[in-house]
Amino acid sequence: MILARYVARRFLRQFLLIAGVFLLILLLVDMIEMIRRFAGADIGLSGAARLAGLNIADSFYSILPLITVLAGIALFLGLAWSSEMVAIRASGRSGLKVVTAPAVTAALVGALTVALLNPMVAVTGRHFDEAVAEIERDGRQTVSVGDSAVWLRQAVTEDGEEAGQIVIRARRASPDATTLYDASFMVFDQDSGPVRRIEAREARLGSGEWQLSGVRDYPLDQPNPEAAAGSTETLSLASDLTAQRIREGFGRPESVPVWQLPGFIAGLERAGFSAARHRVWFQMELARPLLMAAMVLIAAAFTMQHIRGRNVGIAVLLAFGAGIGLFFLRNLAQVLGDNGQITPAMAAWSPPLVGAMLALALILQREDG
Repeated sequence: MILARYVARRFLRQFLLIAGVFLLILLLVDMIEMIRRFAGADIGLSGAARLAGLNIADSFYSILPLITVLAGIALFLGLAWSSEMVAIRASGRSGLKVVTAPAVTAALVGALTVALLNPMVAVTGRHFDEAVAEIERDGRQTVSVGDSAVWLRQAVTEDGEEAGQIVIRARRASPDATTLYDASFMVFDQDSGPVRRIEAREARLGSGEWQLSGVRDYPLDQPNPEAAAGSTETLSLASDLTAQRIREGFGRPESVPVWQLPGFIAGLERAGFSAARHRVWFQMELARPLLMAAMVLIAAAFTMQHIRGRNVGIAVLLAFGAGIGLFFLRNLAQVLGDNGQITPAMAAWSPPLVGAMLALALILQREDG
């Protein structure tokens, strides 16, 4: 138990040190990028630092598995160079017992990051998007999913200038986001507020317009809109929305805190949209502790033995290359899961399981007995 605590503390110290270095590098690089990107907006150094601080959370969170494998490499190289690993093995401790403590520590760190850091990433990402939209003044359309409806917003333009907005509410939508059912279009003038309400049985998004069917049009600028309402079978309403832009309006799955993902997925499916990407991301977040433990096992498989000077570089390259390979295998599985070619559970759990089992097989193969 004393040995396990000692190795776990060493791993945690290495992890925090490497994570701090990467966080500082990401902050500096992102600040330079923000200064370049918003050079014409005169945001200043403090504004660039604020935007970079909001933006790096997502990048830092995504590279945590690579930081974990680097921390594992640093740990086992340190134990090998100080001959502590030789002493540990001479005392009769097996390699599996030595690697268990840092692997469990990595899994606990992974669970903490999912529980605490994931919601922080979602919040900072949302604030970053809002700050960028405020700077660029391009936040005219949004999409949201309520408990029983889909809400959209688009701009009304005349001669290239914004003349108002249309707020759209629909009971549900088609999976490709091109057809709305039981839709209501509320037209707002830039100066006078709501001027028109259009109810449609079905609204199909075409090229630059909504094609409505089963329409009832209420002129809200009349004293009695109900009496002045007219009905028509079809109606066209100009729109600059596209199906792709509507789907992008839901944001990335990473922008939803993991605790809210089950409810968000249920809302998407009730509205008629596909929630495959969000289901895959939710499973991948659940599998993150196993992924980080697998990264430690990979580092141990190549660097836990007593290393002679001429083999250090090769061992480090092999360990880091294997970690990067697992990282990209996970990303490939995520793409396959998003496209529906494999199930969300397989996309999330297969890569870390395969990586952990191969690393364990290599550790066992190198055991003395």
